[in-house]
Amino acid sequence: MKVMLLGDSIRLSYSEGVRKALGADFEVHSPADNSRFSKYLLRQIFEEREALKDTRIVHFNCGLWDICNLFGDGTFTSEQEYIDTVLRIADILLARVDKVIFATTIPGRKENIYNSNSDIIRFNEIIVPLLREKGIIINDLYTPVASDVYRYISDDNLHLSDEGVEMCAIMVADKIRNAAAELE
Repeated sequence: MKVMLLGDSIRLSYSEGVRKALGADFEVHSPADNSRFSKYLLRQIFEEREALKDTRIVHFNCGLWDICNLFGDGTFTSEQEYIDTVLRIADILLARVDKVIFATTIPGRKENIYNSNSDIIRFNEIIVPLLREKGIIINDLYTPVASDVYRYISDDNLHLSDEGVEMCAIMVADKIRNAAAELE
Protein backbone atom coordinates (compact mmCIF):
# COMPACT_ATOMS: atom_id res chain seq x y z
CA MET A 1 0.00 0.00 0.00
CA LYS A 2 1.35 3.42 -0.92
CA VAL A 3 1.53 6.07 1.79
CA MET A 4 2.93 9.58 1.82
CA LEU A 5 4.56 11.52 4.63
CA LEU A 6 4.39 15.30 4.39
CA GLY A 7 5.64 17.96 6.78
CA ASP A 8 8.54 19.87 8.17
CA SER A 9 11.96 18.76 9.47
CA ILE A 10 10.31 16.68 12.19
CA ARG A 11 8.78 14.50 9.44
CA LEU A 12 12.10 14.39 7.65
CA SER A 13 13.76 13.04 10.79
CA TYR A 14 11.39 10.10 11.28
CA SER A 15 10.69 9.19 7.62
CA GLU A 16 13.32 6.47 7.34
CA GLY A 17 12.25 4.96 10.66
CA VAL A 18 8.65 4.86 9.46
CA ARG A 19 9.73 3.19 6.23
CA LYS A 20 11.64 0.52 8.16
CA ALA A 21 8.86 -0.01 10.70
CA LEU A 22 6.20 -0.47 8.01
CA GLY A 23 8.29 -2.89 6.01
CA ALA A 24 7.74 -4.31 2.55
CA ASP A 25 3.94 -4.16 2.65
CA PHE A 26 4.05 -0.37 2.37
CA GLU A 27 5.58 1.93 -0.20
CA VAL A 28 6.45 5.08 1.74
CA HIS A 29 6.93 8.32 -0.21
CA SER A 30 8.47 11.20 1.72
CA PRO A 31 9.63 14.24 -0.27
CA ALA A 32 13.20 15.38 0.40
CA ASP A 33 12.01 18.97 0.74
CA ASN A 34 11.18 20.40 4.17
CA SER A 35 7.57 21.61 4.07
CA ARG A 36 8.31 24.45 6.48
CA PHE A 37 5.15 26.54 6.94
CA SER A 38 1.61 25.33 6.36
CA LYS A 39 1.41 27.47 3.19
CA TYR A 40 4.59 25.87 1.89
CA LEU A 41 3.06 22.46 2.59
CA LEU A 42 0.03 23.48 0.57
CA ARG A 43 2.35 24.25 -2.35
CA GLN A 44 4.23 20.99 -1.81
CA ILE A 45 1.01 19.04 -2.21
CA PHE A 46 0.73 20.55 -5.68
CA GLU A 47 4.32 19.51 -6.44
CA GLU A 48 3.55 15.98 -5.22
CA ARG A 49 0.28 15.65 -7.14
CA GLU A 50 1.58 12.83 -9.35
CA ALA A 51 2.79 10.83 -6.35
CA LEU A 52 -0.58 11.36 -4.67
CA LYS A 53 -2.44 9.60 -7.49
CA ASP A 54 -1.80 6.09 -6.17
CA THR A 55 -1.48 7.04 -2.52
CA ARG A 56 -4.00 5.59 -0.06
CA ILE A 57 -2.87 7.26 3.19
CA VAL A 58 -1.22 10.61 3.91
CA HIS A 59 0.33 11.45 7.28
CA PHE A 60 1.20 15.14 7.64
CA ASN A 61 2.37 17.71 10.13
CA CYS A 62 2.99 21.44 10.17
CA GLY A 63 3.25 24.05 12.86
CA LEU A 64 6.75 24.68 14.17
CA TRP A 65 7.51 27.27 11.49
CA ASP A 66 4.01 28.76 11.69
CA ILE A 67 4.24 29.16 15.47
CA CYS A 68 7.78 30.56 15.43
CA ASN A 69 8.08 34.04 16.96
CA LEU A 70 11.47 35.43 15.94
CA PHE A 71 10.83 39.13 16.51
CA GLY A 72 8.71 39.08 19.66
CA ASP A 73 5.68 40.40 17.81
CA GLY A 74 3.69 37.20 17.53
CA THR A 75 3.65 33.96 15.58
CA PHE A 76 4.63 34.04 11.90
CA THR A 77 1.23 32.65 11.00
CA SER A 78 -1.87 33.96 12.74
CA GLU A 79 -4.24 31.47 14.32
CA GLN A 80 -6.90 32.13 11.69
CA GLU A 81 -4.48 31.77 8.79
CA TYR A 82 -3.19 28.51 10.28
CA ILE A 83 -6.73 27.20 10.68
CA ASP A 84 -7.69 28.22 7.14
CA THR A 85 -4.55 26.74 5.57
CA VAL A 86 -4.56 23.46 7.50
CA LEU A 87 -8.26 22.91 6.82
CA ARG A 88 -7.64 23.63 3.13
CA ILE A 89 -4.80 21.07 3.17
CA ALA A 90 -7.13 18.58 4.86
CA ASP A 91 -9.87 19.09 2.26
CA ILE A 92 -7.43 18.71 -0.63
CA LEU A 93 -5.96 15.51 0.81
CA LEU A 94 -9.37 14.05 1.72
CA ALA A 95 -10.45 14.52 -1.89
CA ARG A 96 -7.43 12.56 -3.14
CA VAL A 97 -6.64 9.76 -0.68
CA ASP A 98 -8.58 7.30 1.47
CA LYS A 99 -7.20 8.22 4.90
CA VAL A 100 -5.53 11.35 6.24
CA ILE A 101 -3.59 11.54 9.50
CA PHE A 102 -2.45 14.77 11.14
CA ALA A 103 0.40 14.83 13.67
CA THR A 104 0.24 17.47 16.36
CA THR A 105 3.12 19.91 16.65
CA ILE A 106 5.74 18.71 19.10
CA PRO A 107 6.99 20.82 22.01
CA GLY A 108 10.44 22.30 22.34
CA ARG A 109 12.62 22.72 25.35
CA LYS A 110 11.96 25.80 27.47
CA GLU A 111 15.35 27.14 26.32
CA ASN A 112 13.92 27.58 22.81
CA ILE A 113 13.09 31.27 22.89
CA TYR A 114 11.46 31.29 19.44
CA ASN A 115 8.88 28.50 19.79
CA SER A 116 6.71 28.87 22.86
CA ASN A 117 5.09 25.69 24.11
CA SER A 118 2.05 27.71 25.15
CA ASP A 119 1.66 28.80 21.50
CA ILE A 120 2.17 25.21 20.34
CA ILE A 121 -0.47 23.95 22.78
CA ARG A 122 -2.89 26.69 21.70
CA PHE A 123 -2.47 25.96 17.97
CA ASN A 124 -2.81 22.20 18.58
CA GLU A 125 -5.96 22.73 20.67
CA ILE A 126 -7.46 24.95 17.98
CA ILE A 127 -6.81 22.71 14.96
CA VAL A 128 -7.33 19.19 16.34
CA PRO A 129 -11.12 19.37 16.92
CA LEU A 130 -11.65 20.97 13.50
CA LEU A 131 -9.69 18.21 11.79
CA ARG A 132 -11.50 15.50 13.76
CA GLU A 133 -14.81 16.92 12.52
CA LYS A 134 -13.58 16.26 8.97
CA GLY A 135 -12.67 12.67 9.79
CA ILE A 136 -8.93 13.25 9.99
CA ILE A 137 -7.11 10.80 12.24
CA ILE A 138 -5.05 12.59 14.91
CA ASN A 139 -1.60 11.39 15.86
CA ASP A 140 -0.76 13.13 19.12
CA LEU A 141 3.02 13.41 19.02
CA TYR A 142 2.97 16.39 21.41
CA THR A 143 2.00 14.50 24.58
CA PRO A 144 4.64 11.74 24.59
CA VAL A 145 7.41 14.15 23.57
CA ALA A 146 6.30 16.62 26.26
CA SER A 147 6.52 13.86 28.87
CA ASP A 148 10.33 14.22 28.77
CA VAL A 149 11.52 17.00 26.46
CA TYR A 150 15.13 16.63 27.64
CA ARG A 151 15.05 13.03 26.50
CA TYR A 152 13.06 13.43 23.28
CA ILE A 153 14.20 16.87 22.07
CA SER A 154 17.80 17.41 20.99
CA ASP A 155 20.24 19.98 22.33
CA ASP A 156 19.11 22.45 19.64
CA ASN A 157 15.93 22.77 21.78
CA LEU A 158 13.63 22.21 18.77
CA HIS A 159 14.25 18.98 16.84
CA LEU A 160 13.82 15.41 17.96
CA SER A 161 16.70 13.58 19.62
CA ASP A 162 17.59 10.10 18.38
CA GLU A 163 15.23 8.63 20.99
CA GLY A 164 12.52 11.09 19.97
CA VAL A 165 12.93 10.16 16.31
CA GLU A 166 12.65 6.47 17.15
CA MET A 167 9.54 6.96 19.31
CA CYS A 168 7.79 9.19 16.76
CA ALA A 169 8.64 6.85 13.87
CA ILE A 170 6.98 3.99 15.72
CA MET A 171 3.92 6.13 16.54
CA VAL A 172 3.58 7.27 12.91
CA ALA A 173 4.00 3.73 11.58
CA ASP A 174 1.39 2.44 14.06
CA LYS A 175 -1.16 5.09 12.99
CA ILE A 176 -0.55 4.28 9.34
CA ARG A 177 -0.84 0.54 9.96
CA ASN A 178 -4.13 1.06 11.85
CA ALA A 179 -5.51 3.29 9.07
CA ALA A 180 -4.50 0.68 6.48
CA ALA A 181 -6.30 -2.05 8.42
CA GLU A 182 -9.50 0.02 8.22
CA LEU A 183 -9.16 0.04 4.44
CA GLU A 184 -8.96 -3.72 4.07
